[in-house]
Amino acid sequence: MLAVLGLDTTTEAVYSGMLADPEGGVDDLCRRLALPETSVREALDRLADLQLLRASRDVAGALRPVSPALGLELILRRQEEDLRRRQQELALSKAAAALAVSEYAALTPGTTADGAERLLGLDAIQAKLEVLAEEVTRECLSVMPGGAQSQASLDASRALDAGAMARGVDLLTLYQDSVRNDAPTFEYAHWMTETGGEVRTCPTLPPRMLIFDREVAVVPIDPANTRLGALCTREPGIVASLVALFDQTWQTGVPLGADQPQESGSGLTSGEQELLKLLAAGLTDDAAGKRLGVSVRTVRRLMAALMERLDASSRFEAGLKAAQRGWL
Repeated sequence: MLAVLGLDTTTEAVYSGMLADPEGGVDDLCRRLALPETSVREALDRLADLQLLRASRDVAGALRPVSPALGLELILRRQEEDLRRRQQELALSKAAAALAVSEYAALTPGTTADGAERLLGLDAIQAKLEVLAEEVTRECLSVMPGGAQSQASLDASRALDAGAMARGVDLLTLYQDSVRNDAPTFEYAHWMTETGGEVRTCPTLPPRMLIFDREVAVVPIDPANTRLGALCTREPGIVASLVALFDQTWQTGVPLGADQPQESGSGLTSGEQELLKLLAAGLTDDAAGKRLGVSVRTVRRLMAALMERLDASSRFEAGLKAAQRGWL
């Protein structure tokens, strides 16, 4: 029940056992829970790390369990603070990566400078990806924003992905949450997970990128129009920034086979929460849809459902009520 808060089955059982009998010691817990002493002591260490146990003021050297109402609330607060910190780090990494990549945007077609190559057109990009897919030996990291992927893009990727996975290369791919509602893209992502790859989704994503063996990165020249061309770089500083950006985003993603989590207390999905933030920041329906990888119609449908839930007659009123409830 409490696995989402960091408690495994054994740790939760020991915590429950201490709540039921605060006076009992390690031997009592071992006997009542039918657990070996090493497991009980490891669980006690874990509970102490989570601050669910505190030193007893009555018995020197003993520990007492913190009430669930207080202890679990403290865990949730720490998780929320963790999430805020990662989001701040993610924003800084996005800015650093965008600045680094922009320095190479002036390269002329087909030339290489300081480890970066400018690729113009889909054919040039595809040819380079075919070479890199053959050269990769350990891992390929992919960020695929924009929601539903085109059938042409999926078809071009399948052979490369299949070949890499057959050689034992780890494929880690990030899609937007909206692909769960697009049959061709979801089917492709499901095929990848069954073949050995890992897929996670997020409400919003950084610009499109591919990173091979954490040594070579391919990013679009213009994220708003990926058909124009791409930059392929081996510059360690740029690649390291992009890898850090990917890793931070990956940590916030939801595995493809898992249900989308709801924000604690609000009942909102991460996508609904992100939509409220985007509209509150002044983005238009069209701009918010592009960030979330969904159509304007979907944005309006989601917003209408949120207004109904908030019992609001206008978006302005919905924003006020959402802020009052702590949803923003």
